[in-house]
This record gives sequence, structure tokens and C-alpha cells, in this order.
Amino acid sequence: MRARLRRLTAGERQFIWMGRIAHVAGDGDCHRCVRLRVWGAGKNSQVLQADLLSKAVLPWGCATDDSYPTPRDVREVIDYALAHGWNPDLVGGAYLLGEDASGFELAGFLLTDRLRDDGAPDPTVRVLQAFRAP
Repeated sequence: MRARLRRLTAGERQFIWMGRIAHVAGDGDCHRCVRLRVWGAGKNSQVLQADLLSKAVLPWGCATDDSYPTPRDVREVIDYALAHGWNPDLVGGAYLLGEDASGFELAGFLLTDRLRDDGAPDPTVRVLQAFRAP
């Protein structure tokens, strides 16, 4: 199955983005994760990558989680990355937005490094903390 590329316009620039659904294992459960990739100046431009961990707490875990970022979520990721050093006009490479992104939050997602690093903080603990937070 081919990846679906979507378009999003922000100001004068058009961004192309895609989300690939994955799952990450935590100590207590499996969690849905969407690897978001965004290009702002063509296929050879520096890609923005963010792994979005669903905050959903469901009885059957990732098997029933249908969370997926909306265009508004993607726009928030883009705006944050642009304000914190992502230059989509650069050629090649990736700008990784990870758990260390201070002050970044989406309504339904957390940033995770677990897809790239098995030693990253346990997603189950992080999801439960977000679920319990006021």
C-alpha cells in the first residue's frame, strides 16, 4: 500500500506531510504511535520528523486506538519546529522533534523517542501520567 501524502498550506508555503502508523511496547501495554514526516521545500528538503504517541487509554490498548493527527495537529508541530530551528529549505537530513521539546504539547498526543530508541522512557507510564493530569 502506498503512503498517502497530504498537503497543508501555512502562510506562503505549502507543506507535504504523511503519517505512518506504528505501535510501541511499554511495560504495561502496547500504544499507537504515528510517525509524522513533513517536507517544506520538495522531496529533497530537510524533513521534519516527530513520533506522536497517542494519549488514549483504552481497554484493549493499541488494538482499538484509532488516533491520527489532524491537519491542525500537523500545523502545531510545524509551527513549533519552525520556531525552534527547523529550516525546511535545507537540502537533506532530518530535523527530529523528540521528547526533549520543551513546552510542546498536543491535545491527543505526546512526543516519543521510543520508535528510535528502545531505552527511551516507558510510553505506558507517560500515557498514564498524561491521562491523570488535570
